[in-house]
Amino acid sequence: MSEPAIKSDAQPAVIRPDKETFLAEENPFEAMMERFDHAAQLLSLDPGLYKVLRHPEKQIIVSVPIIRDSGELEVFTGYRVLYNTSRGPAKGGIRFDLNVTLEEVKALAAWMTWKCALVNIPFGGSKGGVVCDPASMSLGELERVTRRYTASIIETLGPDSDVPAPDVNTNERVMAWIMDTYSMHTRHTVTAVVTGKPVEMGGSLGRREATGRGCMFVTREALARVGQSLKGARIVVQGFGNVGSVSADLMAKEGASIVAVSDKSGGLHNPKGLDVPDLIKWVKEHRQLAGYLRAEAVANDALLTLDCDVLVPAATENVITRKNAGQIKAKVICEGANGPTTAAADEILEKKGVFVIPDILANAGGVTVSYFEWVQDRGGYFWDEETVNRRLESIMTRSFAETMAMADKHTVSNRIACYMLAVDRVAAMHRLRGMYA
Repeated sequence: MSEPAIKSDAQPAVIRPDKETFLAEENPFEAMMERFDHAAQLLSLDPGLYKVLRHPEKQIIVSVPIIRDSGELEVFTGYRVLYNTSRGPAKGGIRFDLNVTLEEVKALAAWMTWKCALVNIPFGGSKGGVVCDPASMSLGELERVTRRYTASIIETLGPDSDVPAPDVNTNERVMAWIMDTYSMHTRHTVTAVVTGKPVEMGGSLGRREATGRGCMFVTREALARVGQSLKGARIVVQGFGNVGSVSADLMAKEGASIVAVSDKSGGLHNPKGLDVPDLIKWVKEHRQLAGYLRAEAVANDALLTLDCDVLVPAATENVITRKNAGQIKAKVICEGANGPTTAAADEILEKKGVFVIPDILANAGGVTVSYFEWVQDRGGYFWDEETVNRRLESIMTRSFAETMAMADKHTVSNRIACYMLAVDRVAAMHRLRGMYA
């Protein structure tokens, strides 16, 4: 990321998408838990385990007082949720945003739990955030918020307990501040307490590109499954931040044609293909796609329904809904963002025969290389970028194959197959460990 603007006893019932409420379509946590419920039903999950897995282990709310540059004392609210740590230390990002809520953080922590289990790395899931407006804060104020928030949740942090990473409006510098604050409290340097750090401080090569690279790997596997090659495929990417731009760049290098991209400022379309390196250079200089003249403008909503082979929603949640799912023409959807497709839209896409690569698989490359970073920090031995990318490809392709095997075995959608794999792995750990009482 660029430098700041850092800015019951009963067996769980299946909640079918056609009975979905308006709340479930608008609330990512409710949408996620619908899929969990469906997976739990198909797995015949023990009612007691169902109760355990449906509730977060720990929810922390802290006050974060700082002195602003003006001398004014201001108090922000911070959250940290550890959803499940049965498989290992909690892993999850920290975001700084005015829209951070406890429900959102809880949903994202649950997502991280299933994502880590799906790709079978030894982490549980967590998430955190501070309710603030980074765009209105100086670098010094952001550092003070970061350090005070870190100190407030320090009892839960640690390489063996809870390992944060960058998220919305946080970056390598914020991770450096967290690492330093934690290290000052422990009186020795602890690089493995966070991931997504600068390489000079124990960060991993390949970490910044990992989520986009993972999207490229699973898109390649999905296209092969539907009888097509990534070379020559027409790709639409919604969202041109880190994930979207890296995905577009890597897919283009594999011979795909990126026919449309978008960001908050609008979309660009060229059916003959866009010059992705030129777009990346433009955005680096102008901070947005708007104003780029070598393509036709297209509205963000219209971009989602363009004729293409692959659609990569890599921006925000709930962009593919019951309202537009029927108009989507892509053969494959690779969910680079968390929760871009609502449960109601899932049903429509399934009936249309669209091959969906669910978010907890598609964007798991980031947490996978975060795992590599954690391993390297703990071992004190660092890998070259080729090794990182090769091991990432191995995990992503293996996880894709395991998901397809589960989907075929149980005749379920790819998304439910992902949840079944993940929930079964977390439940299995609970069965083996037993219940401490």
